[in-house]
Parts: sequence; C-alpha cells; structure tokens
Amino acid sequence: MTTSILLLHGLYTGNWIMQPLAFRLKQQGFTTHLFGYRSTRQTLPEHAAALAHELERLYDNKIDRLHFVAHSLGGLVLRHLAAMRPDLIKGRIVTIGTPHQGSAVAGRLYHSALLSRVLGQTYRHALDGKLPALPQGIELGSLAGNHGVGLGKIFHIAGCNDGTVAVEETYCNGMQDHIVLPVTHTGMLFNQDVANQISVFLHYGHFIRPQNNQ
Repeated sequence: MTTSILLLHGLYTGNWIMQPLAFRLKQQGFTTHLFGYRSTRQTLPEHAAALAHELERLYDNKIDRLHFVAHSLGGLVLRHLAAMRPDLIKGRIVTIGTPHQGSAVAGRLYHSALLSRVLGQTYRHALDGKLPALPQGIELGSLAGNHGVGLGKIFHIAGCNDGTVAVEETYCNGMQDHIVLPVTHTGMLFNQDVANQISVFLHYGHFIRPQNNQ
C-alpha cells in the first residue's frame, strides 16, 4: 500500500515549483498530490479553509492517511489548518524553509512605505510570527537551509540563513525534530538530500544525521 503526501508551495509561486520535489518523492514510493493557492490574494485562514475542503475530498476517495510537505509560507497555511481542523491532520508534517517564528525580511517589507503591498494578505497572523499554537499530537519536522545567498545579502539577515529565512526562524514550538542542510531557500526544492530527509521523517518521525553529528 503506497503512502500519500500532499505538497504545498510557498509565496509567489504555484504547484509547478513543487513538481521536482514531488518527482523525487515518487521515486521513493510515495503517491503525491499538489495543492495550489493564490498566496497573496487571501488570508491564511482562508487558504486553510480551502485546503480543508480539498482534504475532505481526498479522504472521501479512500485515502486513509495523508502526510504533508510544505515549503515556506505553505507551512504556515498548515499551521492554520492544524489549529482549525486538527482532525484532518492524519499524518506527519515536514516544513522546509518555513518561518514559524516570523520572517525578518517580511517585516522589513511590510513596514516599508514602498514595498508593503507586495506581501498581500500574508503578513498578519502569518509572516509576523503570530500563529496559532501547534496542537498536541501532531508530528512536525522542520528543515532549514544555511546556504545564505539571495535576499539575505540585501537585507543582512542575522545568523545562519537560507538567503530568505533565518535558521532561528524555522523553529516551531512543539515540533518533533529539526535539521539544517546546506541549501538555499529555493534550492531545497530541487535537492536530493532534502527529499531523503523528508522521506525519513515521514516514515519514522525523525530526521537522520551523520553519526558524528548526533
């Protein structure tokens, strides 16, 4: 019996950007489903409500257990879903590059007179870090990158970062596990090691590390 995963993209993108990762996970024996949403057009609770309807449809089609993999903002959509409908989280969650503690880069954009509108509806109760608590019993693994190229050079992100999100921002209260890999914020979607770590967590509820790093 194959295991199903639903993948969610992040800010300013669509299903297309998750397809390379979906392909790598299919190679590891998973069945994949993609959920698309217009990231800046509605609030995260509205995205979560739409996702809830999609999950009800999938469960009606005889999918018993569904895991979740979400990139960046997609992980915050899942946080809202988990708080709104914890009964629909029937598998494990892996978030990659998700700023669970809020995004310093987004904060600077939001408070800029010229650039605040580019975030649409994604800042309040999302990228500002003011998120609902993760319900007990939900197994979430957070994967971060520390290859800091991109916006990180422009905005001078403090500490290790993936070029967009700081490693410290990817910690989620109540998470099951956390790991940092040498990847960029977008590059993690195309990286085999990232796909391997996702697979391990979805199977066993933890990431795997070289023995000398344990």
